Amino acid sequence: MEDEKRLAVSLAKGLTAEGYAVDVVHDGLEGLHRASESPYDLIVLDIMLPGMNGYRVCAALRAAGNDVPILMLTAKDGEYDEAEGLDTGADDYLTKPFSYVVLVARVKALLRRRGSAGRANPVHTVGPYAVDTAARRVTHADDGEVPLTAKEFAVLEQLVARAGEVVSKGDILEHVWDFAYEGDPNIVEVYVSALRRKLGASLIRTVRGAGYRLEIPR
Repeated sequence: MEDEKRLAVSLAKGLTAEGYAVDVVHDGLEGLHRASESPYDLIVLDIMLPGMNGYRVCAALRAAGNDVPILMLTAKDGEYDEAEGLDTGADDYLTKPFSYVVLVARVKALLRRRGSAGRANPVHTVGPYAVDTAARRVTHADDGEVPLTAKEFAVLEQLVARAGEVVSKGDILEHVWDFAYEGDPNIVEVYVSALRRKLGASLIRTVRGAGYRLEIPR
């Protein structure tokens, strides 16, 4: 199981570098509890878990009405197979060993599919900017693409999703970093400042004691 733990940590580091907030759980029962209590955008679920295997976790989530996209990591030795994973309600599968590039592509495809099911257009217009949450890029009407880091885009995405509303620093930390983050919460201010430099100081307003609000230019 140590190999499985190393794989999980490695994948988490890679996905974090892509701009995703990632929680890692090494036990099936704990994973089921965490997934039941917290809203996740996607779950990468290994079948080889102590306590409760991935198939049972997936089946339990589906039985409870949880429709979070699930990417199942299946074994290569034939003991488990992708058909069983899909039968229990998984949305996609990868057989180990797999390419990390392929895993990221599958993750992005599942997130795009989930996004398109909830809204017809993943492109949000914010003044002269178009924020494409599927392609994860921002373009200016006159100046073309605005280069953002993965974390900068993730912070912006949280503000765009609730444009006109106040989004607390805690909400941003929870969705852009992860539950185990113990660093300085002022890291959010650093990224908001970077976004203001790139997109204009007036676009994101600080609401003292409450958080930030993305202003929609009229």
